[in-house]
Amino acid sequence: MKTKSLLEIKESTITIEVGRLQLIAELFIPDNVQSIIVFVDRSGCSREHICNYHLAQVLGKKGLATILIDLLTPEEEAIDLRSKHCSANIRHLAERLIAVTDWLTQNPITHNLQIGYLGDGTGGGAALVAATERPLTVKAVVVRSGLIDLVSEVLDDVQAPTLLIVGGYDLPAIAMNEDTLTQISTQHKRLKIVPQASHHFAQPDAWQKAAQLTSQWFQHYLPIGIRFDS
Repeated sequence: MKTKSLLEIKESTITIEVGRLQLIAELFIPDNVQSIIVFVDRSGCSREHICNYHLAQVLGKKGLATILIDLLTPEEEAIDLRSKHCSANIRHLAERLIAVTDWLTQNPITHNLQIGYLGDGTGGGAALVAATERPLTVKAVVVRSGLIDLVSEVLDDVQAPTLLIVGGYDLPAIAMNEDTLTQISTQHKRLKIVPQASHHFAQPDAWQKAAQLTSQWFQHYLPIGIRFDS
């Protein structure tokens, strides 16, 4: 059978209204998709990082839709460049993420898709908080180098299958994630340590391994559409 190309993954820039705010997102939807992954970046602006686009393509090849959402407005981004006040506010990011999640469940294009979260840094903490607020909606969570010690009070309420990924060189994060794993209530939880990887997985091999672990977790816990690599 002829392998489909990534060009057949439909990409579009969309605007999501959250109250009076308008959040910008990039939506990638393969054919016959059944699930969608929401990217929650540490900066609050998932569209800024090229690695997120690469990972969206990796997940797209596995039959998963993705949405790269800027949870901060341009005005908040400008403030954040000076103070990091907005991106460091996990509750603020979580509230935006919950609103985006509700939008996905109501939008005609995405309302029938199962939802997973991919969180990075403070975005990982926000993903776990939002997952506890929408336990029937969020079906799987992956947290990469997450600042999850800041949301310890919600860990006992996490029901979604949760994968924690940390770099082997990131010793403080390893200890924190090991402690976090014992507090998360779901039985479907794992901690994966990527050897010779830094906090940001800057090494090419490390990034690829983290992407593989992420893809495998979502494929296991979410229904997928047509795989483009087979």
